[in-house]
Amino acid sequence: MKRFDLSLYLVLDPDLCAGTGMVATARAAVSGGTTIVQLRNKQAGTASLIETGRALKTALAGTGALLIVNDDVEAAIAVDADGLHIGQDDLATRIARERIGPSMILGLSVETEELAATVDRAVVDYAGIGPVFATSTKPDHKPPIGIDGLSRLAKACPVPAVAIGGLKAKHAADVLAAGAKGLAVVSAICGTPDPRQAAADITRAIRRARA
Repeated sequence: MKRFDLSLYLVLDPDLCAGTGMVATARAAVSGGTTIVQLRNKQAGTASLIETGRALKTALAGTGALLIVNDDVEAAIAVDADGLHIGQDDLATRIARERIGPSMILGLSVETEELAATVDRAVVDYAGIGPVFATSTKPDHKPPIGIDGLSRLAKACPVPAVAIGGLKAKHAADVLAAGAKGLAVVSAICGTPDPRQAAADITRAIRRARA
């Protein structure tokens, strides 16, 4: 049985994290309550992702936070990451699962009810649902679905869902009430003056919403 906590899922952005660095941002965010860190860098090649991924793996060791690699199967395997996250236009989920094996976590992005309903729970462990709101960190994103859309997709989805897209601490209660297991954030932590405090504020809002 795979154990993972989607409560606060940080997606690293190399541009937003440039001032602090991705590894330092991740370390600070985890000390503030981040439960999962995703390495996402669309411009980087596999070798670069492996180098950063290994540094992240070392930085997160002993914290309990998990490391997910976006898109790149080879990098995820080389880093011995805890998981791989893919989009609808990336590798087919069954092929991804065959390549990473049974023990690694596999996440999939879903943007519509139809896609949510077709997620294969025998292959995929969690879904990233969104974008809930418009976000500049992914300019080519699909139209925002809003909290109502999040609720519909979370209900249709047979696996646990984490919400993504323009989310901040103030959205925690609505996101959890809509059926998501947590918030995935980029700019709410990356590029902030104090990533630890930013993560702590969101973590506090999540705990309050669950109380």
